[in-house]
Amino acid sequence: MTAVPRVGPSRPLPLVVVPGMLCDTSLWSEVEYPEGHDVHHLALGRSTIGALAQDLLSSVPGPFVAVGLSLGAVVAFEALHLAPERIAGLCVMSANAGAPRPDQYAAWRAWDGLIADGRFPDVVEETLPGMFPAPPGPSGGEAERYRRMARAVGPAAARAQLAAQATRSDRVDALRTARCPTVVLSGARDALCPPDFHRLIARAAPDAELREVPGAGHLLPWQCPSDVSAALRDLLVRVRSSRPPALS
Repeated sequence: MTAVPRVGPSRPLPLVVVPGMLCDTSLWSEVEYPEGHDVHHLALGRSTIGALAQDLLSSVPGPFVAVGLSLGAVVAFEALHLAPERIAGLCVMSANAGAPRPDQYAAWRAWDGLIADGRFPDVVEETLPGMFPAPPGPSGGEAERYRRMARAVGPAAARAQLAAQATRSDRVDALRTARCPTVVLSGARDALCPPDFHRLIARAAPDAELREVPGAGHLLPWQCPSDVSAALRDLLVRVRSSRPPALS
């Protein structure tokens, strides 16, 4: 096993934050991170989950806290599988730890074909409803905010993300061997990753806490930033209490 650099007692663990598909750092703009912790944002621009997980592990030295939404959570699960000793804490939301379903493969192929034909805006419109709780669905302002974020990600990164989705594996077993404090956030009205997905994740990880947010959909950092902020603060308290002082 590769030696892991130690983190001094005066330097809190960094957070590495990973967005979902068609999302960028603006997804987290209203989240208040725990004071004193460096926050690093990882862009999703590679075409396999393994490569994205390696990017995550290479983004900071030593142990860190991984924070991921949707595809970002899948990348965090893969990093946990590859290097569990590096993950000191885990916060996942709007997540699915299982392998892709046939209907998902079909949708990803169809969207990739649309983008290849120059119809990226059509893909953005097709994905938009699933980002928000329904009813009532997004307001006009919320829908436009999602469109702006997806346009900023762009068609090339979107195609890489679709390719990466197709390389996912079931990582429930990796969660069962996890020894880091974990918080699992679920939107009660998330149509893409419903609460049952999160209950499975929380049951699998030995030190997991499940938090279900009433009325919320898929984009939890936008729809309930205070809940995400509180979950991160509480997770960092658990991480500190679970680690020797020299590694906190």
